[in-house]
Amino acid sequence: MSEEKELVKEFKAYVKRFDEEIGVKDFGEFGTWNGKLIKKLKYDEFASKWKEYRQLDVLYTGILERGDTVNDVVLKSLRDCAAELLVKIE
Repeated sequence: MSEEKELVKEFKAYVKRFDEEIGVKDFGEFGTWNGKLIKKLKYDEFASKWKEYRQLDVLYTGILERGDTVNDVVLKSLRDCAAELLVKIE
């Protein structure tokens, strides 16, 4: 699957998650999720945030696989980014 098609698929899943977990809102409006104020992202905003999330996820996974010490900033950035995308991480 091409990167653009994958991104569209992820965006549709994000919109569905947002509508189900926060409630139906217009793009740019806010709602709360897990105690955080979350903005419903437009496609271009989502695409940028999704790419950032994927990069952080790859970085974090690599740190864990190598057994390196996890930098708190990396973990906080990953969690914040995941929250904006309504992605639950452990």
